[in-house]
Amino acid sequence: MKIVRNPTRTVRIGTVTLGSDHPIAVQSMTATKTQDIDATVAQVNALYEAGADLVRVAVDSRKDALAVAEIRGQTKANLVIDLQESYRLASDVAPYVDKLRYNPGHLYHHEQEKPWQDKVRFIAQVATDHDCALRVGVNCGSVDPAKKEAHSPLDSITPMLQSAREHCELLDSLNFTRYCVSLKDSDPAKVIEVNRRFAEMRPDVPLHLGVTEAGMPPDGIIKTRIAFEQLISRGIGDTLRVSLTVSNARKPEEIQAARQILDDIQAGRVRSVVDFGRESLNIISCPSCSRVENEAFIDLAEEVKRITAYAQKHAITIAVMGCRVNGPGETDDADLGLWCGPNHVNLKLGGQALGAFDYDKVLPRLVEELNLLIQQRTEQPA
Repeated sequence: MKIVRNPTRTVRIGTVTLGSDHPIAVQSMTATKTQDIDATVAQVNALYEAGADLVRVAVDSRKDALAVAEIRGQTKANLVIDLQESYRLASDVAPYVDKLRYNPGHLYHHEQEKPWQDKVRFIAQVATDHDCALRVGVNCGSVDPAKKEAHSPLDSITPMLQSAREHCELLDSLNFTRYCVSLKDSDPAKVIEVNRRFAEMRPDVPLHLGVTEAGMPPDGIIKTRIAFEQLISRGIGDTLRVSLTVSNARKPEEIQAARQILDDIQAGRVRSVVDFGRESLNIISCPSCSRVENEAFIDLAEEVKRITAYAQKHAITIAVMGCRVNGPGETDDADLGLWCGPNHVNLKLGGQALGAFDYDKVLPRLVEELNLLIQQRTEQPA
């Protein structure tokens, strides 16, 4: 199957080049604590050996940044740093990595009096000085608050597009064009639409594809496959990640799943005629990464899937998030949401907080709320 790729410009990231007719790059992200250097190096190298073209590591503190220098010396992988809430850490990690990723929505968390444009100028200058590429990572659960407030709560796509566009325009004005963009959502249909519309608006910019919080296999792979088939078959997408909720030892499965999807699309073996999740239970959960503050999150996600199987025929979304960075915002759109802290799980009904529960006590309350939802919806007139 001949796929005509979108005519983007090229972006070099270490030994890999994105865009134009270059092969679609596959990447993943570590789930270890970055400061645990031995564990992080082991996972980076496991992903690299599984075929990852790029490996992303989260940096949320100066201690994380110091660890990156040690990690760099023990791997051949092309390293990408996920700048969390402190954009200034870019200068600490840039000498040791190949790309910096920042989230426009997170630029508002620190130094709130400083314009976001100044923060992007700082990141771009650091990237220039240290031969790094950039990714503008727009996420449905942490959109620029000004953009989000300007639109209806029912329209999550326009704020994402506007945020991505203005960041691209600023970087272009700085003569920094060595960047790609990602626009991620947990709904494959929204991922398809937002990336299609961005590709029409900025066909020159390489796109990083992904379905965030896709969840556990096999469901998470199916959701991701649907989005990738629809986009890549139209020539949209230059690098991608399959984000799965799996244990550390299973992280290379993300690479294997991505390669299989790419091979199938190339061979014309596509399956996305299915309207996935419209009239059935939809469990979304974030990929295991170093932001997770309690590794019991993965077991919890698996248990949620098991104990709610009886509700499979009901169109209800349950979100299980592993950290305080994305959890509070990204559970708002779910019917029931759980976001996990170090010692407690915060349970939500839509945007309403129901309380914080011990890990071993939250599931009975979840089932109680799920049963109430099913009862309410069953009793509603058609």
